[in-house]
Amino acid sequence: MIIFVFSKIIIMDISRNYHLEDKVEYIIALVNEFAKTYGLSDAQAWRYMKRYDGVRLLDEQYGFMHTQSFSDVVADMALFMNRKGGKL
Repeated sequence: MIIFVFSKIIIMDISRNYHLEDKVEYIIALVNEFAKTYGLSDAQAWRYMKRYDGVRLLDEQYGFMHTQSFSDVVADMALFMNRKGGKL
């Protein structure tokens, strides 16, 4: 869905009415925080989170997760990905 507002294009996540830009910025910030917490590069953290469904979880649960602290979400993500086979 594309909404035109004062000649600026705002892209919305159709399923939940979140601005896609906000969601993407949150996911990037969380990947950076995950990388910092576990001593990984941003690219390594992204690949790890993608491999063990962390990115999918962030995408699907954004509405809830963005209301929590980064430290809580990073800890919860680590537990989730551990259950999926991750070893961090």
